[in-house]
Amino acid sequence: MSTVLEALELFPIRIPMRHRFRRVDHREAVVIRGPAGWGEFSPFPDYPPHVTTRWLAAALEAACSSLPEPGRAFIPINVTVPAVAPDVAARLVLESGAGTAKVKVGEPGQTMEEDEARLAAVRAAIGPEGKIRIDVNAGWDLETATLRLASYARFDLEYVEQPVKTLEEMVELKQRVSVPLAADELVRLRPDPLEVAAMGAADILVVKVQPLGGVARTLDIAARARIPVVVSSALETSVGIYSGLLVASLLPELRYACGLGTVSLIEGDPTRSPLVSMNGMLEVRRPEPDPDLLRRWRPDRDRAAEMLRKVRNAAEVLT
Repeated sequence: MSTVLEALELFPIRIPMRHRFRRVDHREAVVIRGPAGWGEFSPFPDYPPHVTTRWLAAALEAACSSLPEPGRAFIPINVTVPAVAPDVAARLVLESGAGTAKVKVGEPGQTMEEDEARLAAVRAAIGPEGKIRIDVNAGWDLETATLRLASYARFDLEYVEQPVKTLEEMVELKQRVSVPLAADELVRLRPDPLEVAAMGAADILVVKVQPLGGVARTLDIAARARIPVVVSSALETSVGIYSGLLVASLLPELRYACGLGTVSLIEGDPTRSPLVSMNGMLEVRRPEPDPDLLRRWRPDRDRAAEMLRKVRNAAEVLT
């Protein structure tokens, strides 16, 4: 695998976030140019090599393999609302033009009252016909999830994403609440992502191309899931978002708006034509990084070396 990496061009980039998201205020990625195009390796900082190996597999697939042609020209997406103040949340929704909002709740250090104020602002901004889904990132225990979902029912939730951590808690919670449950971390972190559906632990699977190992594997999981899937991002730049768009374009059915509109959460992009939505829709196109922007967003020497070391560590596991 090290020989393969030596034949490719690797460009570390580090771009500030518009709002703190998943406890990060900069998005780091290594974009990779290969014979078939560009791929992106952007695992979160705390992920170990046995996890990041799938992210590298996805990047190498995009850079080195022939990807299929898209099946749709445009994809409906949700606006993603971080754990921000109510006025900021409302502004993000209104600026997006999207008819679906995914709202982060359960952020460490924030209260239930703060979450409810954010949800109320989003509901007012998106209107009674708009759809709201919430994402907890496995931040609640079973009892907290039961109580809060009962309270949040007045916001008419489309679904709740990963409210609790374990498969067993998801199964139990599904019996307690009426709001549909979507699994994210349980899908992308388990050796067998389909176990979640097989155990009846979720109504919806959230699938993300980098964490699952690439376009081909994500399409295979979606085909075998037997329950609806939502294609979402792992907070990539436009280079990585394209793979998610491609998967969404090739699904036989899109019952839910996709969570791929996250490039707007980052202050910049390595491409001149970033994949940002217009009125809740994203065009399925593959932008290429610009050399000047790759230089602009390159981190300092020590940080760049650390990011490239993570690529090599993942490559060793992948081998």
